[in-house]
Amino acid sequence: MTRTFLAKSSFMIFALGRETIRIVSGFGDFALFTGKSFSAAFTTKRLFRRVIRAIYEQGTVCLPVILIVGLFTGLVLGLQGYHILNRFGSVGLLGAMVSLSLIREMAPVLAGLMLIGQSGSALAAELGIQRNSEQIVALETMGVESHGYLVTPRLLAALLVYPFQTALFVVIGFWGGSLSGSALLGVDSGVYWSSIQRAVESRDLRECFIKAAVFGLLSVTICAYQGFHADRNHSATGARAVSAATTRAVVISSIMVLVADYVVSSFFI
Repeated sequence: MTRTFLAKSSFMIFALGRETIRIVSGFGDFALFTGKSFSAAFTTKRLFRRVIRAIYEQGTVCLPVILIVGLFTGLVLGLQGYHILNRFGSVGLLGAMVSLSLIREMAPVLAGLMLIGQSGSALAAELGIQRNSEQIVALETMGVESHGYLVTPRLLAALLVYPFQTALFVVIGFWGGSLSGSALLGVDSGVYWSSIQRAVESRDLRECFIKAAVFGLLSVTICAYQGFHADRNHSATGARAVSAATTRAVVISSIMVLVADYVVSSFFI
């Protein structure tokens, strides 16, 4: 019985050690991938044209979903905020509640999640297909830096697109809150907008844009990494490997956005 217990304990320790080594190795590989992608910005030729294309893929294509989600987020905040503040006789603070909720938390997080769901998943699937069809191997065989050609433009575009889309989310959310609170529930429009003007400070905007840039870099890097290494999934091959890589990219990116939101918020608070 003692031997059985020792054998089981040894097996558990071995399995735990193997999994720990795998996780640490994965983090190191991801760090090297990120470093190569950023350093390739100084050596890649004709980078500007690919950055413009990446801006279109991440920005223009995702614009409708940002507008729709931002509008209805503002509508819901205005509706719920009105009924909450009405209990305490503070309906005049509806604009402050809507604006600070959007700027500090909801706009960067929701915009980041929407961009992950649309452009991030598309990026992971595209790179996964290119890996599966050996197009990435062909690029490297021809002497083309694959990180600089495929990943770097997306990272640079994310630094512009995510803050811009977040700002757009905030603005359309303001109007959604105004429509819900003022047009439908009777809050004075002047009181609503003046409350926003008094409540929002420069540090709130700074926190919002820093979060958007961090979320953009995290999500694009993770999605690109998963698609770039789709062939490492030994449990699936071909189209199934691409599908698994895309799913992992969306799930891990979404979780890391929420983790990063807490970390960045703790620094500012």
